[in-house]
Amino acid sequence: MHKTLGGKTLGLLVGLLALSRLTMAQVEAPANEPVGHYPLPESSDIVGQARTVEASGEETLIDIGLRNGVGYNPMVLANPETNVWVPGEGTEVVVPTRFILPPGPREGIVINLAEMRLYYYPDTAKGETPRVETYPIGIGRMDWQTPLGRTTITAKVEDPAWYPPQSVIEESAKNGKKLPSVIPAGPDNPLGKYAMILGIPGYLIHGTNRPAGVGMRVSHGCIRMLPEDIADLIYRVPVGTSVRLINQPVKFGWDNAGILHAQVYPEVYPAQAGADNADARLDEALDAATQAAAGRRFLVDYRRLKQQLEAPDGMPAALSLAGRPFPLPEPPLASLYSQVATSSVQTPPE
Repeated sequence: MHKTLGGKTLGLLVGLLALSRLTMAQVEAPANEPVGHYPLPESSDIVGQARTVEASGEETLIDIGLRNGVGYNPMVLANPETNVWVPGEGTEVVVPTRFILPPGPREGIVINLAEMRLYYYPDTAKGETPRVETYPIGIGRMDWQTPLGRTTITAKVEDPAWYPPQSVIEESAKNGKKLPSVIPAGPDNPLGKYAMILGIPGYLIHGTNRPAGVGMRVSHGCIRMLPEDIADLIYRVPVGTSVRLINQPVKFGWDNAGILHAQVYPEVYPAQAGADNADARLDEALDAATQAAAGRRFLVDYRRLKQQLEAPDGMPAALSLAGRPFPLPEPPLASLYSQVATSSVQTPPE
């Protein structure tokens, strides 16, 4: 009566019945654009705009973020001086809803662990404007890291039962909590009301009964979504959709004006990335910026990039050098400016 997925089990009968209830019809978007839905730009790698809102009443930074499609960690990064639990009536809060699209093909689902965010590129009919949708997610804890790689959506389940694997049952017992062998659908089920099963055994994209954990490393490796997000998404993502899981803490992208931007997040799994190898990561980011600008008449502000790497805020930052001509003049003067920029990287002023 069940299917085993890498030590985790899912009610197969429940799943099959649920699948039969899922409709594959496209859901029409409302007149007002939903939060996190954008036309795919033709000449830019950046979507959305950061906004500033005023906190009201007793709402927390988490409340403000989730209402605007941003999880816990990105909200804290963008508002380092703001009290998470009591921002205070009238406090201005930055909502970081401007995103550089992840590197690689813009198709299917792309999950960037570093920014705790999912991007979905729905198929569009001929003549329609390509689109991207982006949602906050929760990911695996330090000791239950979400895997990387390419896979697909293999099935979709409504009202899934959760069969905790033995490893999770034992962990809970050590913490003084006894888990049953199965948790049926309902308010106590950590999978929420919907789940999309991945081709990587044991891993799902699912809802949650604890929305405040979205934007954190809280799961046993699965990808958590806000209940309202997956409730909308699951009806529109076909079985067989490609899923690419990446860990890209530094993203580069161009805006419509031809200016290179960097969006930097902290390492989500520092031990995996080699937390003691900051110099190597800096060199890698500087090289990546140089490669991104190759062939364009653009001077990279490496000092600004270094600042972003040292204090990531998750906000796209322009990397154009102040006081330099933009765009660069035609060669040979452009070549001279490039040499100056390169030398400033090798011997940056303090």
